[in-house]
Amino acid sequence: MLADFDIWKLLAGLGIFLFGLFLMEESIRRLAGKAFKRFIRQYTSNSFKSIFSGILVTAILQSSSAVSLMILAFVGAGIMKMRNAVGIILGSNLGTTVTAWVVVIFGFKLNIESFALPLIAVGGLGTIFLGQSEKYSNLSKLLVGFGFLFMGLDYMKTSVESFSETIDLGSIPDYGLFIYVALGFLITAIMQSSSATIALILTALNAYIIGFDDGVAMVIGANMGTTVTVLLGSLGGSQIKKRVAYSHFIFNVVVGVVALIFVKYLVIIVTLFFDTQVNAVMGLALFHTIFNALGVVIFAPFIKPYTHLLTKYFPDKKAQLTIYISNTSPEVVEASISAMKKETTHLIRNVLSYNLSLLNIEEKLVFSRFDESDRSLHQKRLTPEVRYENLKLLQAEIFRYSSKINSYEVSEKESMELNQYLHSARMALHSAKTLKDIKHDFDEFESADDMFLNDQYTNFRKRLIETYLKIDKVLKENGKSATKDILKILKNLKKNDKYFVELVNKAVSEVNIENLHLSTVLIVNRAFVQSSRQILLAIREVVLDEQEIKAFEEVEEINSELVETI
Repeated sequence: MLADFDIWKLLAGLGIFLFGLFLMEESIRRLAGKAFKRFIRQYTSNSFKSIFSGILVTAILQSSSAVSLMILAFVGAGIMKMRNAVGIILGSNLGTTVTAWVVVIFGFKLNIESFALPLIAVGGLGTIFLGQSEKYSNLSKLLVGFGFLFMGLDYMKTSVESFSETIDLGSIPDYGLFIYVALGFLITAIMQSSSATIALILTALNAYIIGFDDGVAMVIGANMGTTVTVLLGSLGGSQIKKRVAYSHFIFNVVVGVVALIFVKYLVIIVTLFFDTQVNAVMGLALFHTIFNALGVVIFAPFIKPYTHLLTKYFPDKKAQLTIYISNTSPEVVEASISAMKKETTHLIRNVLSYNLSLLNIEEKLVFSRFDESDRSLHQKRLTPEVRYENLKLLQAEIFRYSSKINSYEVSEKESMELNQYLHSARMALHSAKTLKDIKHDFDEFESADDMFLNDQYTNFRKRLIETYLKIDKVLKENGKSATKDILKILKNLKKNDKYFVELVNKAVSEVNIENLHLSTVLIVNRAFVQSSRQILLAIREVVLDEQEIKAFEEVEEINSELVETI
């Protein structure tokens, strides 16, 4: 049997549907304007609406797995609340029973490929031809993602189709109810489609290969097996996505266990409507509907506490961003101000590290000594996006802590110090954002098939290393000759800026450089210098006192006037 697996097609299917889920989530996040969010809220504003929406959408799509994966995307994009997502998942389990009725009544079998290919075709062409419009480009990517999701499911299903065709249900000995439950679970987990499994069960039942009781057990197992798709979809996702996935898993398992416990009574209810000896397939379709409806009835009143329970066991992972202020009470003003200074320096250190990473520079090339405590925000496993978000969160914590200190009795001098550190935190974040906004330009310079742009990338890296080596010296000396050193670095920034522009002018006269490249390089240089200046001003606020800052500003103003008169 295992020889019938097409392993590469199975893995390709897994990769395609995970990529489709990623595309859906990204495009949904970008498309989610006020009107769209209002629409989602309107139709999932309470438990009843959420459950009904889940029933309706799943009945239309005929795939509870696809609906659950879409819910993961909505939750991951932050436009649907956990409670509403749970409601839709409850409804989707009931909605998926429509497939069984369609198979029984019409003998219909959903052709996933006929649904996926048009979505990919329209979405792919839209991405190319409507790419200039952000709205239509994201809408097209949403269609492609949705198509890939279905195609991935289809690949996984067809990769083991020959495996499912070799299953001779009649050859399985009568080991009791549980072996059929396990078989239903296993087939669905492999085929990634409870609908396909139920169609297989109904076919076997219709051909008298298995009995009604065996079919009942397999349907319960298939219902539990469909959770594997959603668990796979939550891999590597946020905690809230994991909560949604496990809510689906727990619901289906609990409902399956309840159905097994009361299976005799549920079968009795079925026999009130159909003679299972004569019309077993209709009876099995009804059983499938009844036990899913029972699950909704059991869980619906408890959606709120169920959600709280999931949140308790799958809490949001919050990184410990602060080091000094988290261990110092704001009541002790003198100690808390000292902690503020250290925390702001900690933020500056991490901004420096983040900025270096944007140009792919190892921090060990710059920092001779870098405290282990300062590594909390720039672990290599974190993406640049997460690192930047952590920097913003740390700045917010610094501002919140300052507000707490100000609620106590603070002297004028202490108030001035607090303002300095807040200004320092703002300037540090400005430096990170300024450089972040031109990262795509740096990447383009590095990979371009253009010697001029490649040289500029190397030039920017050298300039950043040179500047940050001097900044590291200022931070290590912590105030000794800091005014002089910072002024010297600022002067060197201006000198390098002027020299850079001269080099570009020389290159323009000697080499045929495209106007667009020339303009981009000059804009990037402007932002690069601005970022370096911003981080220097941030450092100034933590290493100089109020009087030194005033003297610094006077000297800088005189230097600027001298430069302008030359």
